[in-house]
Amino acid sequence: MIRFLIRRVALGVLVMWLITVAVFGLFFVAPNNVARTLAGRQATPATIHLIEHRLGLDLPLWKQYTNFVGNALHGDLGFDYYHGVPVTQIIGQALPITLSLAIGAAVIWLLLGVFSGVLSAVRPRTFSDRSTTALALFFYSMPSFLLALLFLYFLYFRLTKAGFAIFPAGGYSGLTAGVGEWARHLILPWVALALLLAATYTRLTRGSMLDVLGEDYIRTARSKGLRERRVVLRHGLRSALTPVVTQFGIDLGQLVGGVVVTETVFSLPGLGKTAIDAINTQDLPVIIGIVIFASAAVVVANILVDIMYAVLDPRVRLH
Repeated sequence: MIRFLIRRVALGVLVMWLITVAVFGLFFVAPNNVARTLAGRQATPATIHLIEHRLGLDLPLWKQYTNFVGNALHGDLGFDYYHGVPVTQIIGQALPITLSLAIGAAVIWLLLGVFSGVLSAVRPRTFSDRSTTALALFFYSMPSFLLALLFLYFLYFRLTKAGFAIFPAGGYSGLTAGVGEWARHLILPWVALALLLAATYTRLTRGSMLDVLGEDYIRTARSKGLRERRVVLRHGLRSALTPVVTQFGIDLGQLVGGVVVTETVFSLPGLGKTAIDAINTQDLPVIIGIVIFASAAVVVANILVDIMYAVLDPRVRLH
């Protein structure tokens, strides 16, 4: 088990090293004038000179790279000269919003997707199976921005116009305003995001469960007289969760890195919207910081997925 985890962590470290090399080459080597690019279009010569001194751009290239990686390892992702604050402060302000959206939506789509997938698998080719599959395919093919706009139109605009102001137009309300107000601002983004991703989990769970329920050990468990619920949930579902865990780790890692479309449509100032704003203003320090943070989130999520593999299926530890 320990050797298995060491190999996975070493692979994650290698991936992060390659990402830092790519980011450094893209933002610090390729531009003709790195300091001017980082400072923005309206920077003064004094600001450009200050950036050159802070970043050590007069040093050899290898020294610049080691300083870049060393600062990142110490939690220093650079300084945002556009807003005059460290990049970590901007990420720290946007991260709780993205985490609130990602974790809330993840709970909904995981419960909804796994439940509907299991229900379809235990009753294949029935009306419930076909209707669940049809709904999953419908939401799977639905563009995320379209579903979000439909939610805003029908559940905010039309209801508010009819005198039922249940949901807000968008924006974010922190927990300091109360759990109810916090959830009220996030319920539409949660459900919109969850319906899109739950469709994938329905299809994955259904296909995996159908394969597992045809295995010999499932037939053996049934022949011993075990209750069908125990056979399905304890013996079947645990073995069928491997592809679901894989997809969940990838999706959650990407969402923590930023939910661009959902945050933009619902005006949530999370990492996704912050990245879009930084691209529009050419605020490169923020872009670099978010890219590194999002990459680390995906790498960590994949390592956690590998650990869950070893828990769900001990045979994985041997590979």
